[in-house]
Amino acid sequence: MAKKRSPPDLSALTRGELEGVVLTLWERLEALESKVAKNSHNSSQPPSSDGLRKTNSLREPSGNLPSARPGHKGNTLKRMAGPSRIETHQLPEQCDRCGCAQDQEAAEIAEQRQVIDTPVVACVVVEHRVLALRCACGQLLRSAFPAAVTQAVQYGPNVRALEVHLTQGQLLPFARAAQLITDLYDIAISPATLLAWVDEARVALQATADAIADSLRAAPLVHADESGLRVQGKLHWLHVAANDSHTWYGVHAKRGMEAIAAQAILPRRLGVLIHDCWAPYWQLDGAHALCNAHLLRELLYVKELTGERWPARMSELLLRANELCEAARRQNIALGAAGAAALRTLYDAILAAGERRHPAKLKPDGKAGRVKQSVAFNLLLRLRRYADAVLLFVSDPAVPFTNNLGERAIRMPKVKQKISGSFRTLLGAQNFCVIRSCLDTLRKQGHGMLAVLRRAFAGNPIQPARG
Repeated sequence: MAKKRSPPDLSALTRGELEGVVLTLWERLEALESKVAKNSHNSSQPPSSDGLRKTNSLREPSGNLPSARPGHKGNTLKRMAGPSRIETHQLPEQCDRCGCAQDQEAAEIAEQRQVIDTPVVACVVVEHRVLALRCACGQLLRSAFPAAVTQAVQYGPNVRALEVHLTQGQLLPFARAAQLITDLYDIAISPATLLAWVDEARVALQATADAIADSLRAAPLVHADESGLRVQGKLHWLHVAANDSHTWYGVHAKRGMEAIAAQAILPRRLGVLIHDCWAPYWQLDGAHALCNAHLLRELLYVKELTGERWPARMSELLLRANELCEAARRQNIALGAAGAAALRTLYDAILAAGERRHPAKLKPDGKAGRVKQSVAFNLLLRLRRYADAVLLFVSDPAVPFTNNLGERAIRMPKVKQKISGSFRTLLGAQNFCVIRSCLDTLRKQGHGMLAVLRRAFAGNPIQPARG
């Protein structure tokens, strides 16, 4: 139990000293209230940090009932053409009323029903045999094994692909993946064997991952995000670069520019970088666009904190601008310079209203360091400083409203960590990043993840199309 501190003696303090104490305590109170008030709907905190508290979504209710709308035809399980097996159920040999014998050949099909199921499967063992024969001339002739058959007993590419898919694609722990294969095929595979197969898959797919990185460097849009990843019990950082056709993952001990420079994708990109306004991204040259979903959450928090009108007006402006841009895109047209200028004028007016309420705090004489500004002031400052990046989706129809693609790419590795805990080795985390980069990219391009791994283990990996 923490030792209870006695209150300080304030009787000997001057008026100025008392004012300083009150100001300090007030700032600490604001910081504590700010920390308690933040959750996933008004900040960038994940929903898992909300605990048992119920939070409201930023999405407005549509008014539709959870059930299907009136007039919706619905879907039912469809009959499949070419059934694998047909079972015809014979009539009784005699009529149960009069006892007459029945001619089965004269019966007609009255109704058909299908049962769709999976077969009980077993592993297929292929034994390869080479032949030897001594020619009449004395020469010993011998046939050869296929190039891929190198051991007396070995596993084939299909089972290796399936196991890697279970651990890297479907995110199962190694022990559970091995148990599933045993249950399905009666093959006992150790988790250590699975780790070796993951190493093989990473080697087979490394060139594909490098091609993905090259495509993102040349892409017109790149979404970037990063999140903590536990490796060997220590905090590392998962970095993501993605667009609608490619995904690249990397892991690094650092979060900032050291990692970004080492991965060499974002500094060498040619297109617009879409991110959440994290400071190191601004050190990169080129065009930037900000995630407006992050800004909407921050505006909601400032509205709840201050009770002022300007955060809601700014949120309404951004959402309305997005609706107008989406409508223009559907018609394959741009919003137009006049419309963009009108939105920017209203944007600046809302900022000015907020800035009048939250001017910068001045540094007291003789006090070193920066003055801590309010949450509202800091948000207003960012909205003013990076206004072009906030509104780039208005002037450039190719730029999306949010960084959703980058954030979605982060989710599956976080699910992997939640299921299996931290990566035990840095090599394991690097293997996951390479394999997952290829699986997610080729999934976006219409390939099945299991098929991708089968081709990789067969020595003929699928190459991604350039975005």
